[in-house]
Amino acid sequence: MSAIEGNAGRCPWAGTDPLYVAYHDTEWGVPERDSRALWEKLILDGFQAGLSWITILRKRDNFRRAFAGFDPHVIAAWGEADVVRLLGDPGIVRHRGKIEATIGNARAWQRIEARQGFDRFLWDRIGGEPVQNRWVSPAEVPTETALSRQISRDLKAEGFRFCGPTIVYAFMQAVGMVNDHLVGCPCHDGPLSPTA
Repeated sequence: MSAIEGNAGRCPWAGTDPLYVAYHDTEWGVPERDSRALWEKLILDGFQAGLSWITILRKRDNFRRAFAGFDPHVIAAWGEADVVRLLGDPGIVRHRGKIEATIGNARAWQRIEARQGFDRFLWDRIGGEPVQNRWVSPAEVPTETALSRQISRDLKAEGFRFCGPTIVYAFMQAVGMVNDHLVGCPCHDGPLSPTA
């Protein structure tokens, strides 16, 4: 845990669970520019639909093992036998629709990556730099925006599934496309050192 104890001014959603606190302090809202890592996070946000993020975070290593390190080139070649294998894996969220969508989303990612790069596909929509919000309270933070609705439509047009505007906005927050750390949060101006 970082030097600030408990929640100490953090965004309230971080709570006091050490895993959640570390995620909040060092990952959430940090701009991610790697195409594969962006895809992984979008897939995990899709698996979160109907669940809490802490559930996915606790299973993230299991997901990485089950989904070949989230290598879209590997996953794009998968078929029904892999779906069945994953449905039998108790370490992940076993939802046929989300598993099948992940395989289809890997194929969609490949097309975008070959054409322009998945990172560019996303970051060009905001001019390459994070949107710097200045929310004071959690009540101000939206669950979706006009931009997340547009990106959702664009992803669906490319063949993506489980990427509605709320999922896309949560993804945008997580990968730092938007800075939704509250103004009073010590991470608003950047991540905390995990050893601070």
